[in-house]
Amino acid sequence: QVQLVESGGGLVQAGGSLRLSCAASGNRFSVYVMAWYRQAPGKQREFIASISSGGSTNYADSVKGRFSMSRDNTKMTVYLQMNSLKPEDTAVYYCATGPYVGTYNYWGQGTQVTVTS
Repeated sequence: QVQLVESGGGLVQAGGSLRLSCAASGNRFSVYVMAWYRQAPGKQREFIASISSGGSTNYADSVKGRFSMSRDNTKMTVYLQMNSLKPEDTAVYYCATGPYVGTYNYWGQGTQVTVTS
């Protein structure tokens, strides 16, 4: 069983930065793919970024160049550094994990990010 707990969300002005964290429990963290998704009101959940066990990252076009995902296997934590935030980045951000890219069996409860103009 894996549990994920996100933190770091909040209210920020456009152009600002936030760093989200996702702390994991369980014994598969180091070998699992980790990912961030987001869901804005009235919209479907959207892929943001993923990172493999080896540290290879993949980003959605909408955040490429602004967001950066990293992982610390010793702390069983992944991070999402979000820079140059825009109002359209406002959403609930979710952490997810699973054995393969695109196959995420476990999800966190989400953390709210609100970007004001």
